[in-house]
Amino acid sequence: MGVSHISNRSEQRTQGWSRRGILAVLGVAPAAALTGCSSGSADASEGSGGAQASAAAKASAAAKTPVITVTPANGTKKAAFGSPVEVAVTDGTLASVKVTGNDGSTLEGSLNDAKTRWTSSKNPYSGTKYTVTAQAEGADAETTTFTTKSPGETFVGYFTPEANSTSGVGMPVSINFTKAVKDRAAVQKAITVTAEPAVEIVGHWFSDTRLDFRPETYWAAGTKITLGLRLKDIEGQDGVYGIQSKDVTFHIGREQISTVDLSSKEMVVKRDGATYATYPVSGGNAEHTTWAGIMVISERFKQTRMESSTVGLGDEYDISDVPHAQRLTTSGTFVHGNYWASTSVFGSQNTSHGCVGLHDTKGASDSSVAGYKFYESSMLGDVVIVKNSGDKTVEASNGLNGWNLSWADWKAGSAV
Repeated sequence: MGVSHISNRSEQRTQGWSRRGILAVLGVAPAAALTGCSSGSADASEGSGGAQASAAAKASAAAKTPVITVTPANGTKKAAFGSPVEVAVTDGTLASVKVTGNDGSTLEGSLNDAKTRWTSSKNPYSGTKYTVTAQAEGADAETTTFTTKSPGETFVGYFTPEANSTSGVGMPVSINFTKAVKDRAAVQKAITVTAEPAVEIVGHWFSDTRLDFRPETYWAAGTKITLGLRLKDIEGQDGVYGIQSKDVTFHIGREQISTVDLSSKEMVVKRDGATYATYPVSGGNAEHTTWAGIMVISERFKQTRMESSTVGLGDEYDISDVPHAQRLTTSGTFVHGNYWASTSVFGSQNTSHGCVGLHDTKGASDSSVAGYKFYESSMLGDVVIVKNSGDKTVEASNGLNGWNLSWADWKAGSAV
């Protein structure tokens, strides 16, 4: 009985524990289920947060403001003028760029393929204030300014003939620089000479300070010539810059070519291919021969003083009123009127100190004499050819006489 009683209690305990265990298990099951749901809910929350973060990052990136940088920097007072202007943008692309100078000039330029950088096609001018207006896509335009420094030393080119003048067919375009040019190619590239009607024109350097331009043969009558000088900020030598930027025009008139034969002592003047006049002349004597070759009238004086000391001949002569003098060489050769020699000299004797003389009268007012007539028919740039003088051909650099060089030799003197 006792055993049976104990046994029953034990069974009761076992059954009671089992029921509680079952209830406990049943009670835990929802918790586990909740925990499972909670875990699933947390995972979903993390996935949603990642998407939200990605979207936020994209929104943040889209919300970035384009930043524009200009070189030279805003407010620069002495910017270099030897480099192009650059405009760059980060976090965006460039929509437009405009660069204007206070002199009215503009700097053109181009964008890179990504449209993130703009570079001017030319360098800014010296001594100029520039305004840069740049706009990025979807943003307001931004404006900056800078001023370029002025060059320390400068040079200019003095040119012949004068602007708007009319010259003979032999007139070259001759440019004399105030400072020696070391970078001949850079300077020559900055100068253009064009003609209407068109013809090939080539430059020739006679020295570091002289550059002449001419076609292969004389200019055609009626030609219009345009000289373009783009020397501003061109570095002729270290630290020395050009300052000119201009265009000038001049014209070629009728063709007049005069041939002086000092064997026959006669000058034949041809106008547009036809004989215009023939004059008796007197050239240089045996001790003072006249240069031979092609020469161009470079200066004209109704009356001028001629002094032998200026051409290395001591005190042999000093004539204060030489009539109708027209210069042929830098060294002092002229074709001019002569009133102090006997009329019989002209056409029969060479008696001068190297010039070509025509009969004339004192005072330069007698229109009936050869000196007067030839002077009145001539202009700067007319060609005078001297032959049979007993002297060598004049140096091409002695006056405007580059026609004495062959076309091949002329082109060999070009730097470009």
